[in-house]
Amino acid sequence: MSHALATGAASTRRRRIARFSAPYLFVAVPLVYMTVVVFYPAAREVWLSFTNTKLSRPNGGHFVGTDNYARIFGSDLLWTSLLTTVLYVLGVVAGCLVLGTLAALAVDRPFRGRALVRGVLAFGWAVPGVATALAWSWIFNSQTGVLNRITGALGLGTHDWLSNQELALPSVIAATVWQYTPFVMLVVLAALQSVPPEVREASHVDGADALSRFRAVTLPHILPAIRLVALLLVVWSMRLFEIIYLLTGGGPLNRTSTLVVSLELQAFENYDLGGAATYGVVGLVISLAVTVVYFVVERRSTHGV
Repeated sequence: MSHALATGAASTRRRRIARFSAPYLFVAVPLVYMTVVVFYPAAREVWLSFTNTKLSRPNGGHFVGTDNYARIFGSDLLWTSLLTTVLYVLGVVAGCLVLGTLAALAVDRPFRGRALVRGVLAFGWAVPGVATALAWSWIFNSQTGVLNRITGALGLGTHDWLSNQELALPSVIAATVWQYTPFVMLVVLAALQSVPPEVREASHVDGADALSRFRAVTLPHILPAIRLVALLLVVWSMRLFEIIYLLTGGGPLNRTSTLVVSLELQAFENYDLGGAATYGVVGLVISLAVTVVYFVVERRSTHGV
């Protein structure tokens, strides 16, 4: 009898311990992952930005305080990279949001072959960045590219899309928009499913036109998803590297050299890991600032503050 009671008590204790520790275990796994993959590398990058570490001796750097920041902020390359990054991010976010939302609204309507069209439109999101860059480099090729064939046939002439100082950045933006627009379409399309059908029908019965129905019924339901995807696009486009580097290498004359591209050039061409880390910290601070602004806007819109 006493043995059975002891066994039951031990089993009860084990269940209580399991119930108590389970939430902490679930939290510990992603916390360990984030520490190894995100927090430690970020802290290491911040530390490197205060050292004179070189690529030739990655463990031989010494603390130099804010010398790297004074040197980088005093150079024209940083400000050129910041301006290029802002223009690139604005172009990518605006293009993806507009085209992605329009595509989602188009394929949200029932029509024959809708599933096939959705799959075709989502294809770009499944293509790796390197493959996207290679495909668009062929499209933009000044000699045999299909884009020049089209513009030539239309009487618009041919252009050096990736070598022209005025056309290089818009060309890179176009390639990036092509890749990320399907993601926006899928997110907005999922948000459109949350619009109550009876509300749509009521607005239609009331005689509201398509634009009025979109502003009064559809937009309020999908706006939180649009804000979230805009934040993701800002952060993602700030750290995009392979498309820009493979298409233009940051040229011509640094016209497509964003912060990430300048970081790579500083680290692997100038062998200056400390200076490269400084570019990374600047990008990190900007990303955190954008995230804070997003949460402030989201909280005010949610609580009506």
